[in-house]
Amino acid sequence: MLAQVAQPPTLLELSRQVGLNDRKLKQGFRQVFGTTVFGYLRNYRMQQAQQLLLSSNSTIAGVAQAVGYRNPEAFSVAFRRAFAISPKAYQLERR
Repeated sequence: MLAQVAQPPTLLELSRQVGLNDRKLKQGFRQVFGTTVFGYLRNYRMQQAQQLLLSSNSTIAGVAQAVGYRNPEAFSVAFRRAFAISPKAYQLERR
């Protein structure tokens, strides 16, 4: 799933890949990781976004695309929700 972060598989595709039905996958995933499958993916994307925002001259749109968001505005909302700071402010504050 993390290897395909820009275009992750659906829950059904993922359950087929690991040989479980989707209900068992969701239950087991929550037991092991303490979050949902897509909650885990969202957290991973946001961590990757933090790192990318600190590198060289990356743009918000470029980071958004790199972590799987087609819309930079949707990425900005998700980033702000996760870290209580906009991606641009984070980038400027940390450089």
